[in-house]
Amino acid sequence: MSAIDPILLSVYARCFKAITDEMSLSVAKTTRSPILCEAKDFVTGLYDAQGNMLEQTEHLPILAFSLAPVCRHIVDYFGEEIYPGDVIFHNDVFSFGNQNNDVAVYTPVFFGDDLVAWTAVKGHQADIGGAVAGGYNPNAVEVWQEALRIPPVKVYERGKLRKDVWDLIFSNIRFDIVEHDMRAQMGAGRVGERRMLALLEKYGRASFEAHKEALFQATCRAMEAEIAAIPPGVYRGEGSVYYDGRTPGSKFTIRVTVEVRDRRIRFDYSGTDPQTEGFVNGTYASSASATLLTFLQMVNPKIPHNEGMLRPIEIVIPEGTILNAAYPRATTFGNHLCPPNADAIMKALAPVLPDRVTAGWNHLLCSLTTGIDPRTRDRYVDIGFMGLKGGSGAMQGIDGYDHIGMIDASGGVLDQDYEMFEQQTPHRLIQHEYLCDSAGAGQWRGGLGVETVMEIGSDDTQVVVFGDGDFEPPFGLEGGHPGVLNLISLDYPDGTTVVPRNKSLTTGVPRGTLYKQVAGGGGGYGDPLQRDRARVREDLRNGVISLEAARGVYGLEDPGSIPVPPGTEC
Repeated sequence: MSAIDPILLSVYARCFKAITDEMSLSVAKTTRSPILCEAKDFVTGLYDAQGNMLEQTEHLPILAFSLAPVCRHIVDYFGEEIYPGDVIFHNDVFSFGNQNNDVAVYTPVFFGDDLVAWTAVKGHQADIGGAVAGGYNPNAVEVWQEALRIPPVKVYERGKLRKDVWDLIFSNIRFDIVEHDMRAQMGAGRVGERRMLALLEKYGRASFEAHKEALFQATCRAMEAEIAAIPPGVYRGEGSVYYDGRTPGSKFTIRVTVEVRDRRIRFDYSGTDPQTEGFVNGTYASSASATLLTFLQMVNPKIPHNEGMLRPIEIVIPEGTILNAAYPRATTFGNHLCPPNADAIMKALAPVLPDRVTAGWNHLLCSLTTGIDPRTRDRYVDIGFMGLKGGSGAMQGIDGYDHIGMIDASGGVLDQDYEMFEQQTPHRLIQHEYLCDSAGAGQWRGGLGVETVMEIGSDDTQVVVFGDGDFEPPFGLEGGHPGVLNLISLDYPDGTTVVPRNKSLTTGVPRGTLYKQVAGGGGGYGDPLQRDRARVREDLRNGVISLEAARGVYGLEDPGSIPVPPGTEC
């Protein structure tokens, strides 16, 4: 066995990260869909021959932690029939995928005759077949109504394109842009393969294998130390999900029991409500990823993201619950069960980690518009990323982040560029700005949400709404106030106003309709009356809070001569 050099160990860790970062840059520079090249709704990863995580670059963390389980599944699925030059696609939620639209590309890395590693790129595709363009079907009750299922399948074998397989997949997908984006993901995988081979050629196979395991062990010890800092015990929390897309007034509860003992932590969801009849269900991969990314926000952020990080963590999610639906239930909404899952974990650990947890983040409420662009007569699809990004919850000593987006993205999903948005869709952006008084008040306030208004530019437009947060606002902690509710409304040219349900499909929306959206702010932490007076005055000056809130909520008796911006008299 190769001797462990502590300096070389650090070099390996940083090289693994550099490889996934370069893969990420390749995706951003070569993909065409704004979902990928602008919003960066993708992840890149590097894994060993058995599918163990070496490192990841996680623009959207909830995608990332499903890559390693799928990689292990691919190894078992193909067995000895994995060859240099293979390229494998996968999205199947019933073989460890997290969401149908999130399609992964896996590339094996051979050093000589031996399989030594894998590269992987997973991104949210603009379409994946199924009954509804764009992939979100609130009326779905089974997986075949949602998407084309892609179990592990080789699109290249030994370097040769399998044209029949390629055509089978892309003849079932509406938009040509998806084919181009998948080629870009494949290219990024090749970039990672080249860099990994250069690393192996420089240091040798034996050195790689020895230092890889040493890195796993060091990371495991670091995570164990973080867990050991949590008081041993059993802690419980709950989060709520409103409306399954089928039964008005329906509500479901996520229940987690967190057990901390012997430098290990266990998340048990056995008390969670059963799966729904609609598409508001998670997969094990999406729900376990949500658990991991929430917990990682409470530990040292410098811990490397590799297999060793996961060894002291156990996640139990029984099949048949809303977080782990049984085949063949619909599951497209599963990624977006992360916020109530995170709420449950935060509430469970708040009593023992008051300086590590946050108040509630704004829950995702999103829309997807599709139609025919009258300027080009081409089909378009758009996920309204800029309008969905609310604020994060505050924590002890720190205000929440403004306009950061859902907790499952943790800031990884970026806004669309305004000009590019108007080029790529027929819509016209009218307003997009921070919303006064949207943040939950507190000694440390929540992050601000935003208000967005756009004019629909296509006839017979289809608007799919999916999300939550329009029934219950993000919660406050330790006397902090909640944020405001989410809202989406459609003002038709004839004066009619429609407020879609939070899981709904609206067809026939005419050109000239005003689409209006509020993404709420995060919850506050601590008593607002204890907030530093200078900060209250600064928030008033900047239009973050209104004069009424400064006086009535924060108790600012004398605002003095602060110039109050127009429109903050709300």
